[in-house]
Amino acid sequence: MRKEYGYLRVSSTDQNEQRQRLALSDWGISENNLFLDKQSGKDFERPAYRNMLKQLKEGDLVVVQSIDRLGRNYEEILEQWRIITKEIRAHIKVLDMPLLDTRMDASLTGTLIVDVVLELLSYVAQSERDSIRKRQEEGIRAARKRGVKFGRPAKQQPVEFLDIYQHWSSGRVNSKTAATSLGTSQTTFLKWAKEYRAEIAL
Repeated sequence: MRKEYGYLRVSSTDQNEQRQRLALSDWGISENNLFLDKQSGKDFERPAYRNMLKQLKEGDLVVVQSIDRLGRNYEEILEQWRIITKEIRAHIKVLDMPLLDTRMDASLTGTLIVDVVLELLSYVAQSERDSIRKRQEEGIRAARKRGVKFGRPAKQQPVEFLDIYQHWSSGRVNSKTAATSLGTSQTTFLKWAKEYRAEIAL
């Protein structure tokens, strides 16, 4: 008996997959057949996706909301499509693009249409991501030119720093003890000490 599976992916644990979940549920995918991966861009192991592929049999159906859920880039999307449709011989349905449904027409013409649309949409999906990344990088560069600083703000020196520094510089305490007294790390204390020395040397 043919089974239907839904695959969801969000790029980090902070993103909400509810929109994808509702779309797959509306299509009729049961909760037991939903596979969800939450991950960062650096981590693309996708354990749920691999688990789904292991269960997938010839004639089964994989439903995704959008084509970019299958991969991060053009080549990866095409490769996963090939694995599912050619190696496993299962079907794929993309909800937001009705033409991408391999069950519609098994003829040579139907397969060709799906392949052409797939290549085009995969290319567009990657182009959009590249464009967004480029705009983000340009925005960051422009902000830095305006003096905007990114990253975690520097930890402020406690008011007791000067007294502890003098104890440390005179050899009465070591840097680890000095750092503990100020409630910070040894590395941060030594950084503050270096900055203070540079200031008084001016």
